[in-house]
Amino acid sequence: MSRNVFRMILVLCFSFLMAGAVFAAPPVKIGALFSVSGPASFLGEPERNTAVMMVDEINKAGGIKGRKLELVVYDTQGDATKAVQAANKLIKDDKVVAIIGPSTTGDSMAVIPVVERAGIPMISCAAGIKITEPVNKWVFKTAQNDVLAVMKIYRHLQQQKIDKVAILTVSDGFGSSGREQLRLQAKEFDIKIISDETYGPKDTDMTVQLTKIRGNEAQAIICWGTNPGPAIVARNARQLGIKTPIYMSHGVSSKKFIELAGDGAEGIILPSGKVIVADQLPDSDPQKKNLMNYVRKYQERYKVEGDHFGGHAWDAIMLLKNAMEKGGFSPAAIRDQLEKTKKFSGIGGTFSFSPDDHAGLTSDAFVLVQVVNGDWKLIK
Repeated sequence: MSRNVFRMILVLCFSFLMAGAVFAAPPVKIGALFSVSGPASFLGEPERNTAVMMVDEINKAGGIKGRKLELVVYDTQGDATKAVQAANKLIKDDKVVAIIGPSTTGDSMAVIPVVERAGIPMISCAAGIKITEPVNKWVFKTAQNDVLAVMKIYRHLQQQKIDKVAILTVSDGFGSSGREQLRLQAKEFDIKIISDETYGPKDTDMTVQLTKIRGNEAQAIICWGTNPGPAIVARNARQLGIKTPIYMSHGVSSKKFIELAGDGAEGIILPSGKVIVADQLPDSDPQKKNLMNYVRKYQERYKVEGDHFGGHAWDAIMLLKNAMEKGGFSPAAIRDQLEKTKKFSGIGGTFSFSPDDHAGLTSDAFVLVQVVNGDWKLIK
């Protein structure tokens, strides 16, 4: 009897020691690079807010395998040089096991060599196709590819019997990538680009470009950029009395665009992730539950609606969580499990990665939305 009691005491002591070891385990550090301030803050602020919210939620639930997460966020201000400096700091000083972000295509492209040299997985929140094509072992992304966005717009134009378009793109990483896809896919969809105009990221008036377009045979205008430029285009088009249908990219898929464009936003069509019209989706949609939960929780915490851009950070955090649960906490283990991800229903779409695909989404990730009476409406 005394031997059994002694064994029980040993087992209890061992259990307490193990529990103490788990409790004392250091937090797992995740880095984040977001454009929280500067011209791309409409991307970075909801991304930062969402990442903080999700890490808090995971930690309150006990962390991952008993270990808490620690999120280390740096503001890139949409500056590629600052993004590289911050990435080096996250890796060398903060010792993060993975990085989410950056917010923009330009920042992401600048940081890729840094994470590649260090062997740290990165999940970009930007859309440019060149971020993951060609595939880089350490780089993934959650934002829908611009190639899919162009495809969505061109298919809609075909349905509307429109085959002559004018394009107006911003001269930065996102705009250049979109312009390339617009030009590449035009032949496939039998669409003729009869006007190809650009504007600078800091330009405050696009009436010159729009006046040129107004005088040609374009049946639709496609503007490719991120705020504030597209909102200026929308306002200028209204001031010029342009009635030609206007399409925008997914780079303006948030209420911020409608606020900035004012009455000029009315009627504009664009491809978007489903989150901004989550309540208009059928109950059969596999993403709807996560979308509605995200919108509700973000509204409760930040008193504004969760959007398409914050959703990129939700997906990045949850993809990392799944990878850590299945593979462990080392950068290599996280990378390997990310690449094995299949049918993960997130905010931006249903992700399935592979060694040949680190973007993981199909055209189903996009829906078309239109601004109607100052709000987003799903085009069915």
